[in-house]
Formats: sequence, C-alpha cells, structure tokens
Amino acid sequence: MYDAQPRGSSILGENVMNFEKYEGQTHVRLNSASVMRERVVIKWGGGLITDKSKLCTPNLSALQKLAEAVSSCCKQGFDVLLVHGAGSYGHLRAKRWKLQQGYLPEHTFSPSEECSTQYDALELVRKEMLELNQHVCDSLRQVGLEPQIHPPHIWAKNTGVDFHGDLGRFEHQEPGKIHVTFGDVVDVDGDAKFGILSGDDLVVRLALELPDVRRLVFAIGGVDGLLRVPPEIAVESDLIEVWSPDIQFEGTHHSDIDVTGGIGLKAARGAYVAEKGIHVFMVNGDVQERVLGALLGKSVRGTEVVHKQ
Repeated sequence: MYDAQPRGSSILGENVMNFEKYEGQTHVRLNSASVMRERVVIKWGGGLITDKSKLCTPNLSALQKLAEAVSSCCKQGFDVLLVHGAGSYGHLRAKRWKLQQGYLPEHTFSPSEECSTQYDALELVRKEMLELNQHVCDSLRQVGLEPQIHPPHIWAKNTGVDFHGDLGRFEHQEPGKIHVTFGDVVDVDGDAKFGILSGDDLVVRLALELPDVRRLVFAIGGVDGLLRVPPEIAVESDLIEVWSPDIQFEGTHHSDIDVTGGIGLKAARGAYVAEKGIHVFMVNGDVQERVLGALLGKSVRGTEVVHKQ
C-alpha cells in the first residue's frame, strides 16, 4: 500500500488535504489554493488509437476525432486530463518478453534483431511508447492544445493502484494546455525490478486525488460499452446502460497480446472510482459525438459505471 503522504508531496504545502479511504487504501485529494475549472479525466484505449494486430501502427483518424472532442470540451470551460493506452506500441513486445511479470533471469528468451534481453525490450517499449505519445500530442497540437507530457517511467514507481508517484505535477493546468500520461514500463521494488503500470490504474489515482475532477470517461474501440453477450453477436439491445460489479458482462480480452486487464480492468477500476461519487462512463471512442457528450456529462449511448445499484 502506498503512503498517505505521496513521495515529494512537501512541495505541495497546504494543498495536501482531504484524506479519503477505500477498502483500506488512503487517497489524498489535492486542493488547489486558486479557483479551478471543472475537470474531466479521459482514457483513450490503446486498441482504439492503434492497430493492435500490427506492431507500432497508429490509428491517425481515431486520434484526430478524439483530439477534436477534447478540444471542444476545453473550449466549453472544462479542463481535461488525458491518459492513453499502449495498443500495438507496447502490448505485443511486452507480451513476448513477459515484462508484465518482471525480471525473469531463469527464463530462456529467443533473441531478436532488436532485443536480446528483457532490459533491451524494456528500453525499446519505453521508446515506442514515447513514439505513440508523439502521435497523440501531434493530434492535440493540430486542434490548438499544448500537451504537457508526463512519461510514468520518469515520475512513477511500482504497479497497480498502489503505485508511488507525486501527482502534484498534474495539479495546475492553464487554459489551452492539457496534461498527458500513458501506460508504461516502470521500475518496481524488489526482485521484480520492473513491471507495467496500466493507464487504467493511472486514471484511478488522477480521478480520486486531483482537485475538481467530476467525471472519468473511458473511450474504447469497437463497442458501445459493456455488453451482455460477446461483441461479435451483440445487437443494440445487448448494451448494459448502467453497470455495477454484481452484473455479468461479456467482453473481448485479447490475452494473446494484452498484458494488462482489458475491458474487465476498466470496469473494475471504474466502479472503484464511482464509489467516491465521481461519474464514470464508457463510450464508443469511434463516435466523436458520444465522446464529447460524455466529457460534458451529457446523456449519450454507452455504459455508466456505478459502485452499486
């Protein structure tokens, strides 16, 4: 469990207050001394912004639509914090080299032209994530936003919701600027040495600990939200419009390439956040109007995630 006082939080001075507990964990809500605009945290799924079947292939049209939705939201008086997934820029290589399992000195890996060790793979995945982040930031700049980039391997340590890191870097946000971070390979204490910090865990901490956050939006690819049946046979009526953890759903988790928890982790983390009174939505990221509507808190087709009904 991480400490109630985050590392490096001394720079925040009197802004650190409002201790909130959830199932034994303590979250520290950072209060700004100045008046801030209402904030929204959004996660762009890796499968939405890349072609997960092809190594390091961005979906530029999806990025453009998502960036336009975020820009429209900002122009209507909201601040947006963006977290994006890895998709084909992280999962494929991380899966091959088992980076999600940490350092495996006894395991025999087949070397490739790019990598001969797990540490080679680690550095390459970090480099590739920065390349994907560049595509993300380019899309934001094209709509007039100035991204402030926070690669987790620089400021975060350990994995899961309990990761260590000073979230004060995300606290202040000027109009026209947008904080951007992403799932990444980070250093880990102990024998594991490294691991994968999922963007779905990052959004939990950002939503719960930063001031003025009202909504968390998951923009996902290929589906309208959580479904009662597998996506390939679903019809419109199979959408679960309001979901809580006691309701079963069917989703596609590509375990052959995905090194995090897929749609199941998003649902679980969404319920985790919703328990604190923050509105959580899952929407089809391919439909720009729904993404914007969810950011603004409007009623759109998708799934609202709640703690319980």
